[in-house]
Amino acid sequence: MFAVLSLVLLLVTHLYLYKRAVHDVVVTRRARRIGAAVIVLLGLVAAAAFTTQRILAPDTARPLALTGYLWLAVALYASLLLLVGELVRLGLRAVGRTADPERRRFLSGVLAGTAVVAAAGTVTYGAIAARRIRVERRDVLLDRLDPAFDGWTIAAISDIHLGPLVDRADLAGFVATINDAAPDAVAVVGDLVDGDVDTLGPYAEPLRDLRAPTYFVTGNHEYYSGAEQWIEHLPTLGVRVLRNEHVTLRRGDAVLHIAGCDDRTAARSGVPGHGFDLAAALAGRGVDEPVVLLTHQPVMVDDATRADVDLQISGHTHGGQLWPLTETALLDQPVLAGLTRVGNTWLYVTRGVGFWGPPVRVGSPPEITLLTLRARGVAP
Repeated sequence: MFAVLSLVLLLVTHLYLYKRAVHDVVVTRRARRIGAAVIVLLGLVAAAAFTTQRILAPDTARPLALTGYLWLAVALYASLLLLVGELVRLGLRAVGRTADPERRRFLSGVLAGTAVVAAAGTVTYGAIAARRIRVERRDVLLDRLDPAFDGWTIAAISDIHLGPLVDRADLAGFVATINDAAPDAVAVVGDLVDGDVDTLGPYAEPLRDLRAPTYFVTGNHEYYSGAEQWIEHLPTLGVRVLRNEHVTLRRGDAVLHIAGCDDRTAARSGVPGHGFDLAAALAGRGVDEPVVLLTHQPVMVDDATRADVDLQISGHTHGGQLWPLTETALLDQPVLAGLTRVGNTWLYVTRGVGFWGPPVRVGSPPEITLLTLRARGVAP
């Protein structure tokens, strides 16, 4: 259903672009045919990038994916700006300034040219920004944290999306950045891959170079990519997969639990035995013992609050990725990014480092987050 809706949106977007940027701007049939052919060709490239991503080998798919998805981003932003231009048309029509056909065509040309140039500039900026990974550093005060764990750090990384546009070299760079930050632990909170182990296993190899203990929880994209195979493969790279369970860290008599749950979509994925189960993840935890929960989707914070979780770390949203086009994520998720208090639970949502679809980020720079846990009453 999602694929069908995406292709319908792709079709409608390109029909609208043809109408406003070609048909309403040029007069001759030949020019219109050329314009239509260009838009159809670019639309087909975008559709092919979307439909063949999991069919072609990543190296083979890369040029097609790069071209198709960059054009898709330009098309989406140009369409959005042209929609804003409809307000200009309505205003001029109200005062009788668009009755003359030549004047209407001139206005169409100005609006179309402005939209395409602005869209291309926005996408160029976003494509550069998408490759500039920053390290966000945040302190989180946990009321129940024992002073023995004050200053304990966890590096959170999410939404890597290994595949045609994020490869082994990219992951090696992320790993080097994490190692330079020298955290006490690493949390990979879902959507590591867009492909199966046979295809992307070599891409994931840099994970074995992480120096700190590393924990992983599934995201929704793992369930499109052979989740069971990845759950078996990741431990061979030194990554501990947390599936509705927790590990207990100790410093003397002090305790800190790191819990992890299957993704929200796991239960309907068709993979036997998979599903979000916070009760199982917290079983055996002492009532006054602090816990950090790793789960891919921020919306699970309501369950975390009811279970008295101290801190939930999530990803999934990409921080919106393409502002303002993906603000619709707030229809399903409580927040897009950053640190938020929900009841007695802190929620940190990382913007992640990769991207879904266009390798572009506008208003949502990629991040690896270094969270430092603080105990009450201890001077920083």
